[in-house]
Amino acid sequence: QVRLVESGGGLVQPGGSLILSCVASGRNIEIYEMGWYRQPPGKQRETVATIPPGVDAVRGRFTISRDNTKNMVYLQMNSLKPEDTAVYYCNLGGERGGYWGQGTQVTVSS
Repeated sequence: QVRLVESGGGLVQPGGSLILSCVASGRNIEIYEMGWYRQPPGKQRETVATIPPGVDAVRGRFTISRDNTKNMVYLQMNSLKPEDTAVYYCNLGGERGGYWGQGTQVTVSS
């Protein structure tokens, strides 16, 4: 049984940073695409960042990285804006047909 558990969400001020973590069980993430998606209030789910197998990190304002030895994936979020407020979901295996965590709330507000 595949299980994804996100952590690290919370309230942060605009311009701040936050790190989300996702631990997977039931699959070795090393061979899978991993991703972070989010659903802002009242809007549809959207892609935040994805990372293919064999890549350690994809860098940007939001950096996704993986630690295959721990079966974990991370999302480093910098320069956060109020519009980044959303429930953030970890995904294993792609948006279509993949597995999802329960989500973690990120709220950017002063």
